Amino acid sequence: QVQLVESGGGQVQAGGSLRLSCEASGRTFSSYTMGWFRQVPGKERELVAATSRGGGNTYYSDSVKGRFTISRDNAKNTVFLQMSSLKPEDTAVYYCAGSGGVSLSPRVKYDYWGQGTQVTVSS
Repeated sequence: QVQLVESGGGQVQAGGSLRLSCEASGRTFSSYTMGWFRQVPGKERELVAATSRGGGNTYYSDSVKGRFTISRDNAKNTVFLQMSSLKPEDTAVYYCAGSGGVSLSPRVKYDYWGQGTQVTVSS
């Protein structure tokens, strides 16, 4: 069992930056593929970034590529999402999630979820 707790959300103006953190409990964090999802009311949840167990491979959705960076620190059981050049359309609840598989595909089922953190980008 893994528990995930996100932090770092908030309100920022367009063009600004935010850094989200997700701290995991347990001693098996490095065995999980980690992803960041976002969801707005009325839309499906979207995988925006994912990182492999060791952090050497990453995935980004087209909507955030070049603006967001996912990273992880396995020694601190934490995964990060650095968000830059934020746009109003990035406004959503952001969730971190863990998968026991190795694929970074957006079709992968994730097993563990955090409670979410709100990101609001004003124009």
